[in-house]
Amino acid sequence: MTSNNNLPVVVIACKVFQNLLENYLPAGLDGRVTFLDYGLHRVPRNLKKELQERLDAIEQPSLVVLGYGLCGNGLHGLKAGQHTLLVPRTDDCIALLLGSYQAYRREFDSEPATYWLSKGWLESGSNPLQEYREYVEKYGQEQAEWLMDQQYRNYRRVALVAHQEDDLEDYRSQAQEVAAYCGRWGMRYEEILGSDDFVSQLGKAAAAPDEASNDFLVVPPGGELTQLLFLRER
Repeated sequence: MTSNNNLPVVVIACKVFQNLLENYLPAGLDGRVTFLDYGLHRVPRNLKKELQERLDAIEQPSLVVLGYGLCGNGLHGLKAGQHTLLVPRTDDCIALLLGSYQAYRREFDSEPATYWLSKGWLESGSNPLQEYREYVEKYGQEQAEWLMDQQYRNYRRVALVAHQEDDLEDYRSQAQEVAAYCGRWGMRYEEILGSDDFVSQLGKAAAAPDEASNDFLVVPPGGELTQLLFLRER
């Protein structure tokens, strides 16, 4: 499969988007789609290192679709090399799961102090409850509680977000367990069903990158992804 700029399409994405992306990517990408482990986002420098190695290993100049947001600056400094990069213009996966950057802004404006949970983050063990357990093992209970208080005492909401009802049902019990722990800081629990609109647009942009909207970044060969590129006006 080639895009309309005659480049073969290669996809490297977080596994959290596997079910979504497979429905919307251009046909004929067998062997050129890679879904990486959820846990890479826990250490952004590791995410950048893995993505850069994957990019550098692609021999033929390609349109590389990255199924990631900025992800804690994990994509900052990523070099396109000989490739063209197509990237959703969003801070993290929440906007992709909600369906648009605008939906993400509405949620942020309504309740900025939100700790987001998703299928991927729950499966990778990236949540306050798991973090507390790791701290207890490493530092002891008293120090662990102090560390957790410093990080999470200002949050007001735990929100489980998914793009389909099945994921809400499948991960509800895990999310509620995390939320029960976060009740120590007075956080309330909510569930938000998003949409596949953003990912659908990503699939269309992969087929026609020259027509990609402002919701996507297109980085030419020799270019570099930076935090500044992801910034938007309100």
